[in-house]
Amino acid sequence: MIGIICALKIEVDGLKALMENPEITKKAGLEFTSGKIFDKDVVLLECGVGKVNAAVGTQIMIDMYKPDVIINSGIAGSLSKNLIIGDIVISTDCVEHDFNCTALNEPRGQIWFTDEKRISIPADKAVCDKLVECCQGLGSHVLTGRIATGDIFVSYRSKREFIAMEFDALCCEMEGGAVGHVCYMNKVPFAILRSISDDFKYNKAENYEDFKELAADRAIKAIKKFIQMD
Repeated sequence: MIGIICALKIEVDGLKALMENPEITKKAGLEFTSGKIFDKDVVLLECGVGKVNAAVGTQIMIDMYKPDVIINSGIAGSLSKNLIIGDIVISTDCVEHDFNCTALNEPRGQIWFTDEKRISIPADKAVCDKLVECCQGLGSHVLTGRIATGDIFVSYRSKREFIAMEFDALCCEMEGGAVGHVCYMNKVPFAILRSISDDFKYNKAENYEDFKELAADRAIKAIKKFIQMD
């Protein structure tokens, strides 16, 4: 089974429309929709915005559906001048840029597990390679690299530049690192696909509103191809 987690309704509705005989299960205020897409078993979740919502939804999805892989798909803000609106980033790994224990002389972004500390969480390479292949022909520039997650809508250029420099990340968003965090703890393969909705030139809230549907549409097209190929 393929699990797909998106933050926003516009990111998941295009996939729900393709699902045959959907079954809806509600848990913790979240709605999980399972069924067949292109004859493949798929479960979809609109988790809401932010790391806690994403983490709760990911754990429930793993417990209830035991997916073979989880894809976090959606939109993001560019941290690179080489990425503009409509371009796509596929994760090699992810970080939580707002995890901060520097007061304890720990590196910024270092996550504390019970048995280890680490900054980056690796995505599944085979899944990422397949996603890259699925993005070909969409009219988007595609890059692979690190995705930075935090409970902050980053609009200020200076903050974007700081996150890019500190973490060597290509884009920032608010859920992928939490999905990766939970998948890592559960040993479930995952990857993140993000389409750029706001960049260094267009980086205000109104720009995000203007371009989010275009970016979401490109992400949905890539995920459709992934499901068909799987």
